[in-house]
Amino acid sequence: MANIRKGDLVQVISGPSQARGGDRGKQGRVIEVLTEKDRVIVEGVNFVTKHVRVGQTQRGTKTGGIETHEAPIHVSNVALVDPDTKLPARVGFREETDDRGKTVRVRYFKKSRRAENKKPAKASTKKAADKAAAEDAE
Repeated sequence: MANIRKGDLVQVISGPSQARGGDRGKQGRVIEVLTEKDRVIVEGVNFVTKHVRVGQTQRGTKTGGIETHEAPIHVSNVALVDPDTKLPARVGFREETDDRGKTVRVRYFKKSRRAENKKPAKASTKKAADKAAAEDAE
């Protein structure tokens, strides 16, 4: 069963960072799922330019030129975003029975270690470290 479906909010978790011109860290909605190639097309991610030959429509308007659109990205390079924490999270499945007694598989977000264990920033100077130690002693 597929983890990612059309309309899901996903985040790119691999590739070059945005500072280097990549898409890592960007979030977007899944436009299309290509199951046979294990790829998804995400809105606003992995833009490519396509050169289209100039032509004319029935009305006489010119078409073509350089267009940009989203290209597919591999499923392993994206992660579903938990709507509660707005962070990428792993997904599990559990079987539940609905009101008619039919068993269905339901996706659920596993607890993220990143969201729970927020560590405080370390003291960068000796003076700040001594001040923190004095506060802990009191």
